[in-house]
Amino acid sequence: MDTADSRSPSNPAQSKLPIPAGAPPSPDVDQATWRQFLEASTPEAYYKGWLAIQARLFRGVLGGVAVLGPLETGPFTPAASWPEGRGVTSHLAGAAERALQERRGVVIPVEAGQEGEEALPERLAVAYPVHVMGRLHGVVAFEIHARSERELQAVLRQLQWGSAWIELLWLRDETIRNDTTKGRLQTVLDLTATALSHEGFYEAAAAFVTAAATELGCDRVSVGFLRGDRIRVRSMSHSAQFADQTNLVRAIAAAMEEAVDHRGAVVYPPQADRPQVTRAHTELAREHSAGAICSVPLTAGARYVGALTLERSAEQPFDGPAIEVCEALAALAGPVLEIQRREDRWLISKIGASLRDLAGKIVGPRNIPLKLSLAAGAALVLFLALATGEYRVSATATLEPVVRRAVVAPFAGYIAEAPVRAGDLVRQNQVLAALDDNDLRLQRMKWASQFEQLAKQHQQARAQRNAAQTVILAAQMDQARAEMTLLDDQLARSRVRSSIDGIVVTGDLSQSLRAPVERGQVLFEVAPLDAFRVVLQVDERNIADVELDHIGSLVLAGAPREDLPFRVTKITPVSAAKEGRNYFRVEATLVRTSDRLRPGMEGVGKIAIDRRRLISIWTHEVVDWVRLALWTWLP
Repeated sequence: MDTADSRSPSNPAQSKLPIPAGAPPSPDVDQATWRQFLEASTPEAYYKGWLAIQARLFRGVLGGVAVLGPLETGPFTPAASWPEGRGVTSHLAGAAERALQERRGVVIPVEAGQEGEEALPERLAVAYPVHVMGRLHGVVAFEIHARSERELQAVLRQLQWGSAWIELLWLRDETIRNDTTKGRLQTVLDLTATALSHEGFYEAAAAFVTAAATELGCDRVSVGFLRGDRIRVRSMSHSAQFADQTNLVRAIAAAMEEAVDHRGAVVYPPQADRPQVTRAHTELAREHSAGAICSVPLTAGARYVGALTLERSAEQPFDGPAIEVCEALAALAGPVLEIQRREDRWLISKIGASLRDLAGKIVGPRNIPLKLSLAAGAALVLFLALATGEYRVSATATLEPVVRRAVVAPFAGYIAEAPVRAGDLVRQNQVLAALDDNDLRLQRMKWASQFEQLAKQHQQARAQRNAAQTVILAAQMDQARAEMTLLDDQLARSRVRSSIDGIVVTGDLSQSLRAPVERGQVLFEVAPLDAFRVVLQVDERNIADVELDHIGSLVLAGAPREDLPFRVTKITPVSAAKEGRNYFRVEATLVRTSDRLRPGMEGVGKIAIDRRRLISIWTHEVVDWVRLALWTWLP
């Protein structure tokens, strides 16, 4: 079990333990007891002096005990007793146990003659818990003579006030520990920052070990890294250069390997609580006058990558706190130095190391997922190298009508009706639009009236046998008849009709009623639904593979489930730039059509070229790019 002094300062003799301000000696306490308390340099002496003072602050005290331990968790064990040498009686233990459980002051009557004692006056066991920052730290219990309720309250109040002295000791102790921990952490961070402040590995390692030797009071600090199954010393403090084959370097490397073999810090001289094999460290100390040595392995992730060896004089052995600093320094600086070492290698060395790591993972007993992945990859490459497939050139495709029939205005006029527009299906002779014919009808009525007048005059001239007048009137009648025929023809053509069955490709006059049109102006374009051509935009990198009569298939965005076969009929030798690339126009005819086809529909067409190996199909673009790049770069 832990004892109450397990949380004491690391070196209590450095300063006097704390005494609360404003606590003058009580007249009931002799000067020797106060002197013992004031001069206490260890937690044990502090607790004994404090308990003795508490026992003398009120009358009738027969004995007492202070039971302390780690906050909340315990276990709680006796830290001091009064009078000195007296054991903990069962009634004091019972009172202390109850106060710990209930976490409040308790008073328990003690029966006379208990534990073989002679009959005594009535006694009481008084116990009060000791709290530190609201957490249970222990309990103090006294055996006293019976007294009034008011006096018992005073005793409990005194124990409550007196427990503040123990709380002050714990807080002082905790402050010292925190300051020590912060100082160690700051030292480790400063040394790691020294390594990070240099870009090159050798400069960083040299600066790191030199700074570590200075900060930690070491005669020499060395760092080494594994190369295969051996450690190579890479840097030593205060040494810019050193030979790898000197006895000193070999001895330090052996000590580092010993630490890596132990998977933990190795200390010389060996400590009683750390049984270790220190053969290499003993040899280093004997041959090279090293009084104290500590070697700590360096890790990067789960791998051991090297070790750090620190040497001191015999007057400064590596104790527990110093070993903790060394281990923290290795844990934090080790990955930093390993990364710098790996990044500072030649490129060929990095490639070789990566290949060795990969080979080790492949050949080693573990990494089953990696092995399965590599096996699957090798099988896939072998399959692609041997298997063949159909090589097809893909291109964006658009449906265009083979014929576009233009519907034009027969004469100048105004739009009267426009029942259809682009996208509507029409039949032959269906009215697409109508022009305003009011003026034409009025003119025909005019010429018809003139014709009737001329006809009457012509009859009168014939009755009068006036040959000359008859001829003139006959000519005028023919003129009027021609004008009426012309107007009848224009009236018939005022209703614009479709000449074929198909779909209106362009034209929308529904928003242009009463708008003027000129003679010959294109009003609509009508395309048949049974004659389409496929226009493919083939990339210039693939145009050399396309030839006439190649077969392909088309899938339109509007009909993704229908595969339409086509045949290449024309390759236009002129390219057009689009989106930073050059494309050639390739035309093809559909082998079969569908009722759902419409002009302007877009999709993807694939032209079948030949059969090739799959690896060639998937990599030919990259290979062609590399060939072109080499041709461009090479002289």
